[in-house]
Order: sequence, then C-alpha cells, then structure tokens
Amino acid sequence: MKTTRAWQLGVKDFLIMSGSRQRPHLKRPVWIIVLVTFVIIFLVTAYVYPPTSSAACYIFSSRDCTLYNRPPAFPSRELSDDETISHVVIREILKTPPIQSKNSKIAFLFLTLGTLPFEPLWDMFFRGHEDRFSVYVHASREKPVHKSHYFIGRDIHSETVVWGKISMVDAERRLLAHSLLDPDNQHFVLLSESCVPLHNFDYVYNYLMLTNVSFIDCFTDLGPHGTGRYSEHMMPEVEKNNFRKGSQWFSMKRQHAIIVMADSLYYTKFRLYCKPNMDGRNCYADEHYLPTFFNMIDPGGIANRSVTYVDWSEGKWHPRSFRAQDITFEFLKNLTSMEDSIHFTSDPKRRVITGPCLWNTMKRPCYLFARKFYPETLDRLMIHFSNYTTV
Repeated sequence: MKTTRAWQLGVKDFLIMSGSRQRPHLKRPVWIIVLVTFVIIFLVTAYVYPPTSSAACYIFSSRDCTLYNRPPAFPSRELSDDETISHVVIREILKTPPIQSKNSKIAFLFLTLGTLPFEPLWDMFFRGHEDRFSVYVHASREKPVHKSHYFIGRDIHSETVVWGKISMVDAERRLLAHSLLDPDNQHFVLLSESCVPLHNFDYVYNYLMLTNVSFIDCFTDLGPHGTGRYSEHMMPEVEKNNFRKGSQWFSMKRQHAIIVMADSLYYTKFRLYCKPNMDGRNCYADEHYLPTFFNMIDPGGIANRSVTYVDWSEGKWHPRSFRAQDITFEFLKNLTSMEDSIHFTSDPKRRVITGPCLWNTMKRPCYLFARKFYPETLDRLMIHFSNYTTV
C-alpha cells in the first residue's frame, strides 16, 4: 500500500533517550511508592480491559474510539420473526472478517442525471492509480457521453430516479450491488455529477483504507425536517428516538455495503412510510434511511459525518451551488483544511451542531470531496487542482 508525503499530517517520530547517572540512595516516603504502584496497576488494567465509554477511551486508549460508542439500539421487547432474522444476519456479517485482498480498491459510485461535467478533473485525479480504484455510473435520465477512458464502459443498468423518493435509495443500492461483484472493492464512495475531489488520490486512498469505520452522516434533528418527518407506521421496528438524519453522500466499508444489500426489513419500512406528502409530512428516504439504519445496527462503526462537503448555511431546500467566480485557491484550500463538521438543524432554535472530525482518534481534515459545483467551474478547478490538492 502506497503512502505519500501528503499523508504525513504532523506525524512525527519521537525518540526517547534515557541516560543514567548515579544518585545517592534516598529513603522515599511510603505514600509515593503506594501512589506509583496504584497508577501502574490502573494503567495496566485500562490497557488489558479497554474502556467502555468514549470519553475514557480517548484519554486512555490508542485504539479507534468509535468502537466504544453505545451498543446497537435493538429493542428489549420480544422481536418478530423478521426482526430476529435481520439481527442474526447483520451480526454475523459484522463478525465476519473483511475479505483479504492484495489489490484493495475504492469503488467510486457516480449517481448522476446524465453526462458528468467534471470527468476531465476526475481523470486528472485517477491518473496513475489504475490498480486502486473502480468506477460505476448510474445515469437516471440520459445515457452519458464520456470524455475520460476511466468512465467508458462503466455505466450500469439504471432506472429513473425522482428526487426525494425511495428510487434514490434504490439507485444507491443498485450501485453498491454492481460494485460488490468485484471482491477487490473494499470501500465505496457515493458521488454526484456536481462533486469534485479536494485531495490527491493517495491522500484519499489512505484516509479511507486505513480506518475501520464508514463515513455515514448521522445526527439528531428535533425539528420539522428531522424527527418531524417520522411516521408511527414505522413502529415497532423503527422507534422515534432512533430516527436520524444525514447527507446521502456516504463512504462505507465492504461489510456495511453488504449489510445494506442484506436489509429488507428496515428498507421496506422506509419505502412504505417515508414519502413526500404522506400524512402531512415530507419524508425523504435518502436523508433518513441509512442514518437511522446504521444508528440502530452499528452506531460504533460509523463516524456520524460525511467526507463530502456541502454548504447548507443559506437555510434553503437545496445547498449552495458554487459558480466560477467562487473558485479561488484560497476558497479551495480552506475546504481542504476544515477540521470541524457542521450540522444545521430545523428546530425552533435553529441549533448548529459542530464537532471535531476524528480519524483514528486524531483530529484530521473533514472532507475529501465537495459539492455542488456548476459545470462552469471546471476550468478554474483544473488550473488549481495540483495546488489545492497538495498538503
């Protein structure tokens, strides 16, 4: 696995040098000896028996602390047959070690209306790394005309996708299904035609491959555009306190992609009861299905954030779209260095939820990709690419 200098973000080798010099033998107070002994025992115990709370984990453990989040929110009530079957399958998949591949690849899944305007930029991003990625294109409206040879022949069978409806989730599942056929694909990134890369390929590859979590956005929004979209028809399998919201633009490891393929129980609940204009609510499955599902079945296995930047600060139905005049080196460099994620809620107080972006317990830049960019920005992005993607 390649590692480049770009990935070395402040990583230093510490050389501890010790010397010895003769000291007179002093009779130390007994309480110091007792204290030192207690501290040693405490640290050894913390190492042998890992802490079970996230706060303790970040203080005492060097391991990935997302593993110590609360357990899956499976209900304590008696389960139906379908729930029991679902839970058994999910737990067995989670316990199964990932496929060991000598040629691990990232699958880039493009969910698009038609032609991809940023193919030349992606061509520049992929160039020279042909053995470490795969491309899959789901075009829901018209057959794309490809400019880059990395995209030619990579179109999968596609169906019409309607914004806000379950067909969006169906398209995501279709892309995952096709990409899972290749056993070398170990990580899966969902992108749109308006997405662009923020870092070079080596950086992105190491960021995703050297951690064991999926970057699935997931947060609690108590407002009308969050839990206000919940339907009690989802009971008993999906309770209101488990209902979550998040960006659809995920990056997930192979185990989680397989679990999405295996799920029919929770998917059916969202297909039937998370719809626009249902019971006076506008529920959009692509914003709620995966966040809620993974919050329930493997909350410690997701980072609760996306690695794709989007600007919702304007408070509109759609995020801000960037035009050619917005594209400067300073703007792009700022996107690559952001280290805190931001979630805008719809509750009456319009709370903004912020938090550090952790990568294997260390604070790192949050975003590997960004959207939404108008096609007119291509030339400026191409000019700045080699500069803003260099750390």
